[in-house]
Amino acid sequence: MAQQQTLSDRHLGLARRAFFEHGGAPVGKVPETILRSWVRCQRQGLAAEQAPHIEPVPAARLQEMRERHEKLWRLARAELELLSSDAAATGSIVILTDEDGWILDAEGSASFLDRAGRVALMPGACWSEAQVGTNAIGTAIVEGRSVVVHGGEHYLTPHGILSCSACPIFDPYGLPVGVLDISGDSNVQHMHALGLARLAVANIEHRYFDEGIPDAELLRLHRDPALLGTAREGLLAFRSGRLVAANQAGLQLFGLDRSELGRAPYAALFEDALGKLRDDGVLLDRQGRALYGRVDDGQARPRRPAARPPITVSAALTPQPADAPLFDPVQEADLVRACRVLDAGLSVLVQGQTGTGKEVFARELHRRCARAGKPFVAVNCAALPEGLIEAELFGYEDGAFTGARKNGNPGLLRQADGGVLFLDEIGDMPLALQPRLLRVLQERELSPLGGGKPIKLDFALVCATHREMQQAMGEGRFRPDLYYRIAHHTVHIAPLSANADRAAVVDALWQRLGQGRRLTEQARQQLADYSWPGNLRQLGACLRTLVALSEPGALVGVELLPAYLHDLRPAASRAQTPANPMLASPAASASPLEALAEAAMRQALAECDGNVSRAARKLGISRSTLYRRLGQDLHGKPH
Repeated sequence: MAQQQTLSDRHLGLARRAFFEHGGAPVGKVPETILRSWVRCQRQGLAAEQAPHIEPVPAARLQEMRERHEKLWRLARAELELLSSDAAATGSIVILTDEDGWILDAEGSASFLDRAGRVALMPGACWSEAQVGTNAIGTAIVEGRSVVVHGGEHYLTPHGILSCSACPIFDPYGLPVGVLDISGDSNVQHMHALGLARLAVANIEHRYFDEGIPDAELLRLHRDPALLGTAREGLLAFRSGRLVAANQAGLQLFGLDRSELGRAPYAALFEDALGKLRDDGVLLDRQGRALYGRVDDGQARPRRPAARPPITVSAALTPQPADAPLFDPVQEADLVRACRVLDAGLSVLVQGQTGTGKEVFARELHRRCARAGKPFVAVNCAALPEGLIEAELFGYEDGAFTGARKNGNPGLLRQADGGVLFLDEIGDMPLALQPRLLRVLQERELSPLGGGKPIKLDFALVCATHREMQQAMGEGRFRPDLYYRIAHHTVHIAPLSANADRAAVVDALWQRLGQGRRLTEQARQQLADYSWPGNLRQLGACLRTLVALSEPGALVGVELLPAYLHDLRPAASRAQTPANPMLASPAASASPLEALAEAAMRQALAECDGNVSRAARKLGISRSTLYRRLGQDLHGKPH
């Protein structure tokens, strides 16, 4: 690593001489972002070898600046608190600036704060590009995106001691409001600094939406419903059918940039009407991709979805949910083995798709293990606000940070003392917090934020995730050492689509939920034939909906089934379907239901003058379903 660093420095030194001494353009020798910045600085007459005169403002003026940027300061405080401890451990500092590059706060390693102060990298100083040349803060402001500036890539030679990673912060309307930067010694590798800065900024930008967007409909969307309520959900606000505000995650869902704010129409992004999201919690975009979420109307909005609280603490022996997995012999054996592992003081990792019942498996494990009489503390790492995960897990002392509760908070790890701690969606835990969790698991003690005496811990650990953990480790999103600490024993819960006898699952769940109602054989068969991508959670919700739509003692038929089940053909008919559905003719339909469905589609198409998109919206189905069912009849029709 040192040899590679020396070689890189040598190449950078050659590039600097080519540019500064010979007037050349070292294209390919330094990143294009750096070269553009060098050219800008040279045109402004900055002398690369001279130290700039940077005079930090007096304390009173700094306080005025902080008060003027109170909202940014308030929304960013949690991220600064969380990052500062890890920054201190790696000899680096975390910096918050305003939109012009004035440093509002800097925290982290005391020794590096002192070194950074020698080049005026400190609160009250301005690090705009025009003032101090190429640097991560000022160049990120000019470029409008994340920037890394390492060592000699800084325009001014005295700044070669720094390695800086900065990410600009934007408000919901796309206006720059500040920069978050992580800076350290250029002789040390800071591999994850930019990723941590981006993650922190995503959290900050997400909080800007918590106070609402006036007179707008705010859509909270994601392709993965497990990430709703986190900083990774897409936020898009529409006013009079126009996109007026969005976070970066929301823009990325559609490949947009901030210049589209105020211009992009709703109809250009979504296939479905907004009412579809309100009614069904799902929306199709113009590419036919499903997005899950909800709509917030008005200005008073909950800060997080209330449907699934991120933290639950229960004593023991809670009743089994109605849509709990029906433990077959294989799962019973899994429970027995996992229980023995847990009782031996080892951790259990439960893996499976969303909706397969990972938490229910964990609760059943708690009911059967030696700690059944002690608390079961469940924490959804994806749903808990990322800026508060550390404080909620590890606790804090009174006055540990701005907004902390009076008398502090003991933390969830201490609430699980003697019992079982369940970390759901552990694969979504922020990378910055993984080292601290690893230390707690290794030492079985913690020190609350803000100081305090270390506290011994006693709990059994069960984790769950729908992520592919090997892939997450390979991409650097999850620490291998933490993975091997939480995965002493792994249980895989198969998706419902892999169950060869789904009819038996439907029958068993209907027995619990049906309240004496009966299913017709055709309805039962269509329920069994469907692959249920949402697994048991989706199937259970569907059956409860059928109960709500029918009278006590009724015979429930296919007419009450949701639209996505009406596309299914009986198994025998499906086996005869051509591999290319576009080649299937209307006459090949094998049931009266198929004939009625196709007739309704043709009628809707005629009433909409052949417009496929309008017909699909009228029927409440996707365009792809129309194409699949009507085949060649749609060739040449307008979209």
